[in-house]
Amino acid sequence: MLPTGPTCRSGSGRRTRTSSNASRGPSDLRNDDVPVRADPGGGRLVAGQRLSSTPRGARLARRLAVAQLDAWGYAHDSETTEAVALVVAELAANAVTHGRVPGRDFELRLARDADGIRIEVSDTRSECQPPGPGNVTPPSRLAESGRGLLLVDAVARCWEVVDREPPPGKTVRALVAVPASFENVFDPAPNIHSRA
Repeated sequence: MLPTGPTCRSGSGRRTRTSSNASRGPSDLRNDDVPVRADPGGGRLVAGQRLSSTPRGARLARRLAVAQLDAWGYAHDSETTEAVALVVAELAANAVTHGRVPGRDFELRLARDADGIRIEVSDTRSECQPPGPGNVTPPSRLAESGRGLLLVDAVARCWEVVDREPPPGKTVRALVAVPASFENVFDPAPNIHSRA
C-alpha cells in the first residue's frame, strides 16, 4: 500500500523500492472491488480489470485506461490522459513481457483522487523483479528495448515496486500528477444536460 509521504515508502514492512519526483507521494491504491466505484470515505474513484498476459492484453490495458479517464472527464488529448496512457502502456508491456506466467492474468487498477491518478499493474511472477526507481540504467543507444521504466520515471510523480498482495508476484505502482484545474473534481460523470 502506498501511504502519503514525500518518499512513497511502504509502511507494511514488505520489500519496496520507490522514486519520488515531487514533495507528495501517493496514498493507498488497493481496493477489493474491481469495477469502477466511488470510495465512500475518501472521495476517490477506483477502477480495475484483469487482462490476459498477452500483447493484446497490454494494448487493451492502455485503451481501457484512456476510456476510464474519459469517463472521469479528462479529454483524450489532455496531458494527464497522455501521461497515464504512457505509464499504463509501459507497465502493462513489462507485465506481459517479463512477468508472464502461462495461464495467469495481470491486473490493472486506476484510482483518482486529489493527488492525481494512481496506477497499479500486478502480475504473478515473483522471480523476475524490475529494477527499482533510481536503479534503472539506460540501455545502449542501439538497443531496441529497455526504455520503459525510464519513461515511467520521467512521467510519474513517484513510483515503486512492491510484493503483490496476495502473493505470488509483484505490483508496480505509479502516481501521475493532475493539473491544478482538475485537482478537486470528483464528479465521475458530469450532467451534460444541466443548464446553468
